[in-house]
Parts: sequence; structure tokens; C-alpha cells
Amino acid sequence: MQTLIIDRKGSSLSLRDGRIRIALPDGARPQHIPLPMVERVVVTAAVDLHSSLLAALSEAGIALLILSPRDHRRTAIVTPPHGRDHALRLAQYQAACNPVRAARIAAVLVRMKLHSQRRTLLGFTATAPELREALRTLPGLARRLREDATLSVGQIRGIEGGAAALYFAALAAVLPESLGFSGRKRRPPTDPLNALLSLGYTLLHFDAVRALLAAGFDPCIGFLHAAEYSRESLACDLIEPLRPAVDRFALDLFRRRWLRPDHFVIQQGACRLGKAGRGRFYAAWERFAPTLRRALQHGIPLLRREGIGYR
Repeated sequence: MQTLIIDRKGSSLSLRDGRIRIALPDGARPQHIPLPMVERVVVTAAVDLHSSLLAALSEAGIALLILSPRDHRRTAIVTPPHGRDHALRLAQYQAACNPVRAARIAAVLVRMKLHSQRRTLLGFTATAPELREALRTLPGLARRLREDATLSVGQIRGIEGGAAALYFAALAAVLPESLGFSGRKRRPPTDPLNALLSLGYTLLHFDAVRALLAAGFDPCIGFLHAAEYSRESLACDLIEPLRPAVDRFALDLFRRRWLRPDHFVIQQGACRLGKAGRGRFYAAWERFAPTLRRALQHGIPLLRREGIGYR
């Protein structure tokens, strides 16, 4: 086991003899999971967390993600103590304040994302005008990012935003009407695909924070994403090229009918996975996520080399 997911309301998590003790609300026999078997804990329901367990998770290097039970937005990330590579962090801060260096890494990240978006769209055989336009335009935008060294971070963000608009418009044009997808909508997600994208991006972001902390970076100081209160901007940077992979994963769940629209519920205008759907999603995610986690690890040297010139 690598990821422990707690999705049962009223459960109680505590520490017992070096193991995570999970007491369920129905009075069933408690489960005990040794700490060395766990890399991360994801809590998606209202549960009791004992302080002794939180301390043990931190000491063992296990990060905790707490999601809102209502819409699965992130409410907290509890991580082990930060890395001790102060020289790396100082170099990161200096690079983030240097417009040329920040633009260099931002351009690389967005170019990688555009290539991955195009790969997603090439999986469709439809001939919608929106799809043709996106497939025609994305390579030119990627080429500009590669060739124009004068682009500022602001201009690069504009290119990324324009590409995203083309990409999601193309998806909306070719996806079946049963999904109700008309474009990217986050707060709240209003259809099954948007609900899956939001949840997948949140889980990916959590792994990015973990990877950056383990490597000694400050997850809050980014290059493409500006520093913002309560946001790990560098983690946002790191996952940008991987977002289209999450999109392909979500689309594949619907294509294979592993998930269907009836696995979702609409409450107060927000679409979210029901209990049965969550069980199926998390099982599929844990089979898929190792690929993303390896990609995050490969992205760390890129940040060191291209972003801050630190080895």
C-alpha cells in the first residue's frame, strides 16, 4: 500500500504500536496499517484525527491531504518538515525575482503542456471546426515559445490561457452530450468531467508539493504562477505539463464506462462523485498515478537546470 484513502464519514484515525488504527463508525473491528506501508494519506470525509497520529505521520515523512467532503476541494495539506537545502531555496528565490530566468522556465513548462494537449486532441476522430482550429494553432504557439526568447512571463501566461481556451473548446465540441461538458468550470464543477478534472488535478498537486519538499524546494515560489496567498505556486508550475495526462485518464474512465454520469450527483449546482463512483475512481487513480509521480520526479532536475541553474 502506498496511498491510504479514508472516505468513510465518522471514522477515527489514531496511532497504535507504530500502526495507523482506523475505527469505523459501524462498530466493525478496527483496521491496523503499519506506517512503513504508507506514503501518503488522503482524507475525503469528516473523520477524527488524533494528534499523536499527525505527529507520527510527520516524523515518518508521510504527507496528509484533507479534501472537503462536499466538493473534494483541498482544505489542507499537512507535510513533514521542510528540506534542509537552504542554498537551493535561496537560488530559487533569486531566480523567481529574475524576469529572464523566470520566463525561461515558464516557456518550457507551457510548451510541454501544449504538446500534451495536442496529444489528447489527436485521440479524437471527429472533424469539428473547434478541433481542427486547436490542432492547427497549438503547434504554432509551441514554436513561438521555443523560438522567441523576448517573451515575458505575462506574455507566456497569455499564450497558455489562449491555448487552454482553444483546447477546452475543442473538447466541448467533440465529447458526447451525455457528459454535459461545455468548457472548463472549476468553482464549482458543474458536470461529471469537470468534477473528475478538479479532483485529479488536486491529487496531482498534492504529489507535486510532496516531491518539491523532498527535493528541497519552496513549493510556494513559482515561475509561471505568481506568488499568491495560500497557494503552492511552484507545485502549480510543475503539474502544468501533466494536466492533459489527467484529462486523458478522466476521458478514458468514461470511454470504458468505468464511470458513468449516474455515478455523480448534483447538489446546489455542484457536480461531485457519489460514494460508489469515488471507490471506482480512487482504485483507477492509484493504478494510474505512479506514471504521474515518476514524471514529477523527472521534472525536478528540469527546475534545477532550466529555472535556477542549480546542480
